[in-house]
Amino acid sequence: MVSPGSTHFLSSLSSPYIPLGILYFVQGFPYGLQSGLLPVLLRTQGLSLSQIGLTRVLYLPWLLKFLWSPLVDGMWSRRTWLLFSTGGLCICCVLCSLLPPGAGFISLAWLLLLMHILSSMQDVALDAVTVAVLTQEQVGLGNSLQVVAYKLGSVLAGGGALTLLDILGWRMVFLVLSVGYLLAELCAWWARTLKVEGTGPREISKIRLSLGKIIQKVFEVPGTSWTIIYVLIYKLGEQGSLSMVPLLLLDNGVSPAELGVWNGILSLMLSIVGSALGGMILRKGRSIQPLLRTLLSLRVFSLVLQTLLLSTLSREAGFVKVCLLLTVVLQHFLAGLITTATFTLMMHCTRQASQTVQASHYSLLSSLEVLGKVCFSAVSGLLVDSLGISVSFCLFIALSCLPVLHLQTLPPMSSGQSPNTD
Repeated sequence: MVSPGSTHFLSSLSSPYIPLGILYFVQGFPYGLQSGLLPVLLRTQGLSLSQIGLTRVLYLPWLLKFLWSPLVDGMWSRRTWLLFSTGGLCICCVLCSLLPPGAGFISLAWLLLLMHILSSMQDVALDAVTVAVLTQEQVGLGNSLQVVAYKLGSVLAGGGALTLLDILGWRMVFLVLSVGYLLAELCAWWARTLKVEGTGPREISKIRLSLGKIIQKVFEVPGTSWTIIYVLIYKLGEQGSLSMVPLLLLDNGVSPAELGVWNGILSLMLSIVGSALGGMILRKGRSIQPLLRTLLSLRVFSLVLQTLLLSTLSREAGFVKVCLLLTVVLQHFLAGLITTATFTLMMHCTRQASQTVQASHYSLLSSLEVLGKVCFSAVSGLLVDSLGISVSFCLFIALSCLPVLHLQTLPPMSSGQSPNTD
């Protein structure tokens, strides 16, 4: 006999927001481990900024997910893909918990790579479900929920894990993450919303398209070329700054635990606040273009301030360190606002695509969004090591001006029409 509480919980899963939020939450775990926990651990072991930056190659599966998105569109149901990928991620976390803390980087790197592969598969299926189940009025709030939940997961697996590592221990941290994946697996199994398919289960032999045909249909969608350029460049300068400033502060006496609080928990919490605020603003019908123009300009000014502070940074400059930490928090807040608006822009573009290529279309946009972040953050350490702090951060400022200029050429994109079904 099912209890009234259980009945209420299961019925609540009929709302699209709850199951989508839970699955986007656990999707943030690999990113938090990669961006929040791993760099600080490697820096404390004596690796250079260039070497740490090159670990971003582990994000490679996110750049390749467009290649397997046709499988998600045509083979099995999207719910089956969610169950497969989420269950695999749970197993990976259990395996990570079995690693001795001093086992070395190689074993952990292979497991992180596998987690990124499974998480990118989960992302393709989950984005396709999100596009299919959300109405036009729900898109802004849905994207806010997506970004907020994802970043909450990043907080838990990144700054939270870094802060609690000494308290809970290596094994318990990863067991907690595996429990999160297990709960998400149960949610994907029970949620009726995730059983809704945009075009129904299909035989892959009946819908298989050549890669060339898929690319042709994707680029036929209005605004796709403009959006691709924008997502490639909109985070370049920001990623260079956010990946380098915490490590520079670590070099100047800030402890890993302090970075876990400031750059992990506080920064990402403010990023979540920014994402939620962005969703509220867009829900009120605010136009995306002027909102992005304002936010991108504020980000340029914050980078200028950060560069000036770095020019006076030293181990004794306590006030400067606090100001730099505050600029990191501010940048994460702006990043939350900008990311929510950008994902909404991407989804408006994808909703105009045929349902047979919607997963492929959105996967292409999100893969290129990751490409812009990963490639530059991977070489940002090399730039700082070779060019110096001042020159490198001036380059970051210049790159942050590019999306402001590109936004002036935004083409008209229909955001209110229903997606095609042919």
